[in-house]
Amino acid sequence: MFTLNPYLNFAGNCREAFEFYKTIFDGKYEIMTFAEMPPSENYPVPAGWEDKVLHIGIEIAENTYLMGSDVPPEMGGVSFGNSTSISINLNNELEKAEKIFNKLSKDGKVLMSFEDAFWGGKYGMFVDKFGINWMVNCDIKG
Repeated sequence: MFTLNPYLNFAGNCREAFEFYKTIFDGKYEIMTFAEMPPSENYPVPAGWEDKVLHIGIEIAENTYLMGSDVPPEMGGVSFGNSTSISINLNNELEKAEKIFNKLSKDGKVLMSFEDAFWGGKYGMFVDKFGINWMVNCDIKG
């Protein structure tokens, strides 16, 4: 068995994003800052990044984690785009799906409202306020 866990990169606001995600997924997260990283000649801590996130993880479902880190400019920085989306799929949990969609999309950009889908469920897409692409799907079985 293996798990597939989304890993998000941020340009310095990873902690803020995960504080937001924590309110939606009701989870606790574990965090490590750059200051907690062992010293390395190959990977020095950039000045001013000591309190930024080296690694963070929050359990969003059983054995499924949303993880992330801040990426300093010296390490390549972050470019946001639309090549990847995080898809959340629920079965017969319409109220929960609507709650997740509404909370995650708040202050973001809704690309497709959460509405009836041709496959018999409800579906919506958005970019959250941190630039992350999301899809929420709820299959409704009678």
